[in-house]
Parts: sequence; C-alpha cells; structure tokens
Amino acid sequence: MGVPPPPHHHQWWFAILFLFLLLIESNVFGYQYQVGNLQAWNIPTSADPKVYTNWPKKLNFKIGDSLLFLYPPSQDSVIQVTKQSFNSCNLKDPILFMNNGNSLFNITSPGVFYFTSGVSGHCEKSQKIQIAVLSADGSLPPASGPSGALADSAPSYQNAFGGIPSGPSSSSPIATIEGSMLMAVAIGVVICGLVGGKI
Repeated sequence: MGVPPPPHHHQWWFAILFLFLLLIESNVFGYQYQVGNLQAWNIPTSADPKVYTNWPKKLNFKIGDSLLFLYPPSQDSVIQVTKQSFNSCNLKDPILFMNNGNSLFNITSPGVFYFTSGVSGHCEKSQKIQIAVLSADGSLPPASGPSGALADSAPSYQNAFGGIPSGPSSSSPIATIEGSMLMAVAIGVVICGLVGGKI
C-alpha cells in the first residue's frame, strides 16, 4: 500500500502571493500627469491665464507620480528651480534642466517643487508651476520658513526625464506600470522560488 501524496498547498501560497503583489502594486503604482492638461507646456493664454496656478490645486500628488511636460524642443524647455528663483524668475543655476520636448519628472520625495520655462521672458508671463507633494502622513517635510516649502538647499534626486513616446493627450492620469510590473515580477519569482525550495 503506497504512501498518500502530501496535501497540495499550492493554491494557498498562490493566494498569498497574489494578495502580496496587490499590496505591492497599490504602493508602487503612480500616475503620470500631463502638466496643465494642455497640448503643450507654454505661455498661458488670455483665456486661462492662471492655468498653472489652478491646475495643481485640483490634484493630490504622491511619491511615485510623475509630471509630463510636452513642448516643441526647439521652442521651449523646463527647469526645476528654488523657491527664490521661482518667485523672481531667475533662470540661472537651475536644479534640473530638461529640453527634449517630452520631459518626465519623477516624484521620489515629499516637498514643494518649482518649475518654470527655461526660455527668457516666459516665467514672467506665468509659465511656471509649483507642485506640493505630501508625506505619507499628509504633511509637508520640515519647513524652511513660513511658506512650508523645502529649504532651497535641499537636494533633488528627480533626474529621470524623456524616453517615453508621446501619445494622445488625456485629461486623466495615466498609470505608469513599467517599474511596478518589473518589481512585481521580481518579487513573484523570489517568492515562488522560496516556496518551491529552489532558493
């Protein structure tokens, strides 16, 4: 009389793996926002002169989200600047300079981020935007002053830009899945290997 086969626990482990991956995905997924929901990053029109002031107030930006600036590369650019440079439209010594016409800024930390056109005269015509990203607890990092902004000397590590194809514009955020899918696959492989006793 043979020994009965061991009970199958595969379904149980796959259920746990599925739930774990869902949890990971919910924390990794970000949204890609086309700045201003406009066809292009440019000087605001007389029909909507405060577009870059009003647009961020409607959204709750989170770590993992990204900002997409679309514009003709021969005609414009995007720079990340300090609060002082933002207020005075000083284009010298930007924190980050992007000019490929399809510029992607990844939000990797909480704080207040300031952007303006890198073309002289555009900032003065309100082609600039301020984005506030809250911490997980809903607060901004320690302020450098009464404005609640990050210290101007605070480092910025947002340097991923470009490299994504331009597609049809949309007023709704687009889920960015490349990084999260790779992470999910890697974690899934490791867990399956551990469950199967092969790692």
